[in-house]
Amino acid sequence: MLLVGLANGRTVNLSHLASQFPGDAQHGSNYRRLRRFFQFVRLDSDIAARLVVRMLNLERPKLLALDRTNWKLGSRDVNVLVLAIVTRRFRVPLMWVLLDHAGNSATGMGIALMDRYLRLFGAASIEALLADREFIGAEWMEFLIENNIPFAIRLKEDMLVRLADGSLRQFRTLLRKRRRGAWEGWLNGLEATPANRLRIAARRISGGELLIVATSLDDAMRGLNLYRRRWGIECMFADAKTRGLNIEDTHITDPDKLATLLVVIALAITWAYCCATRVMGRKAISRKRHGRREKSWFRTGLDALRNWILHQHDQALNAWI
Repeated sequence: MLLVGLANGRTVNLSHLASQFPGDAQHGSNYRRLRRFFQFVRLDSDIAARLVVRMLNLERPKLLALDRTNWKLGSRDVNVLVLAIVTRRFRVPLMWVLLDHAGNSATGMGIALMDRYLRLFGAASIEALLADREFIGAEWMEFLIENNIPFAIRLKEDMLVRLADGSLRQFRTLLRKRRRGAWEGWLNGLEATPANRLRIAARRISGGELLIVATSLDDAMRGLNLYRRRWGIECMFADAKTRGLNIEDTHITDPDKLATLLVVIALAITWAYCCATRVMGRKAISRKRHGRREKSWFRTGLDALRNWILHQHDQALNAWI
C-alpha cells in the first residue's frame, strides 16, 4: 500500500500518503501505521538492488553513474551518495549511502559503495562507471583500476597529466589554442605503470568551458561520448524530487528510516519504468518540434501507473510481476 500511495499521491509526506489508503480506516489511524512502518521496518537494500535489476531485465553490462544529491530539511543538510543505472530508457537508483556532512563525498564512502556493487553483481556487469569532477582522487582511481571497473570520469582543467614523453602538463595549457584533443598518460598522483595509464579526451562545450574525460577504456573518444550519458542521474534526481515523487517533502531525518524510504523510492521508480515498458513496447516516445520528447520514460510510466491503480488494478499488478 505504501508504494501505491507514493505513486498515486506523488509525495513522501506521511500525512498526504495516509490520505491515499483505501478502506474505512481514519486518516489518523493510517498515519500512525505509516509512522510505525518507518520506526520498526528495515528493508534490505541489497535485495532491493537485485530486484530492480531483475524487474528491468538489466543483467547485461550496463552504464552506472555516481553522484551526490542533497536537500535542506530546516537547518539540516541531507546528503546522499547514489549509484544509479542509466540506460537510454531507464535511470534508476541502485545503491546509496547517507553522508553525514555537506560538501564533497568522501572517497572511502564511494569505495564502500562500489565494493557492495561488486559483491552483488561483479565487475563484468559494468559497461562503464560515469562520474563528475568530485570523484577524481588518486586513491579512488587506483581502486577502480585494481578492481577492473571501466570508467569515464570528468577532470578539472587545472589538473596535471604526465604524458608519454615524460612531460608534466596542465590541461588548460594543452588546450589553450585547440578546441579538442586526445592523449594518453598518467594523472598526477598515480604511479606511472602500464595499468594506470589512462586515455584522455577533451573538447570545448558551450560558453568555452572544457569538458575533459579520463577513461580506462581503449578509446578516449568513446569515453568522452559515454560520459554524456551521466546526465541521466541528474534527471533521475529530478524524478525523485519535484518532477516526480517529491522526496524533499519528507520530514524524516533518522538515517535508518531515511534508508528505508530510499528503498521505497527506488522500487516506485522501477515500477513506473515497468509500466512505461508495457505502454510503449519497442516504440520511441514522440518528439515535439523543438526535438525534445513529449514525456520522459519515467513520466510516461508514472502516469500509466497512477491511471492503472485507479482504474485497472490488474495492469498495475502485472507490470510489477
